[in-house]
Amino acid sequence: MRIPGRMAFFNPKSQFHFRRGSVSLFLLLLAAACAPAKAQTPTKGEPAPDFTLSTIDGTPVQLSAETSRGSTVLVILRGYPGYQCPFCQKQAHDFIAHASDFAKKKASVVLVYPGPPAALDQRAKEFLAKQAALPPNVVLVTDPNYKVTNLYGVRWNAPEETAYPSTFILDKNRIVLLEKISRSHGDRTTASEVLAQIPAS
Repeated sequence: MRIPGRMAFFNPKSQFHFRRGSVSLFLLLLAAACAPAKAQTPTKGEPAPDFTLSTIDGTPVQLSAETSRGSTVLVILRGYPGYQCPFCQKQAHDFIAHASDFAKKKASVVLVYPGPPAALDQRAKEFLAKQAALPPNVVLVTDPNYKVTNLYGVRWNAPEETAYPSTFILDKNRIVLLEKISRSHGDRTTASEVLAQIPAS
């Protein structure tokens, strides 16, 4: 005698659907666990991610090597969004003009110039055209594949945009002492504002 519903319970087809659903769920959870975490902007008190980028002449610059010598000001510019940003040029030249003041505090400045990979080094040269030579404690590196821009979670993903202009003050251990992310072109930190925040060495 058949018991109603008994065959449906033991139906291999039903069991197959159950197993297939379980496998799908398992694979989904596994993929989520293995997926890289979304980059987050380091905030005050947190360590800034280390990275290595190159200068226009191909010299590698590692952030941890810079911070090991003292406080480091990391400035992520808009770089080349299709034109030379006048706000970036003004900010960069402000920091360059105060290089001796940063040196007195044993601080270095790392300017990150992001943009599309094609001819980015040439664009960076144009960016510094009015600057004969950079002071020894100021360096400009290019970010052709948005490596650091993405790593720091400041990619401005919109037409004719590259990165949200950002400034970080880091100590010898790359701990963030100050962090400012600008959501507009002109809202920038000045050299004087940053100098006031760098602790005495």
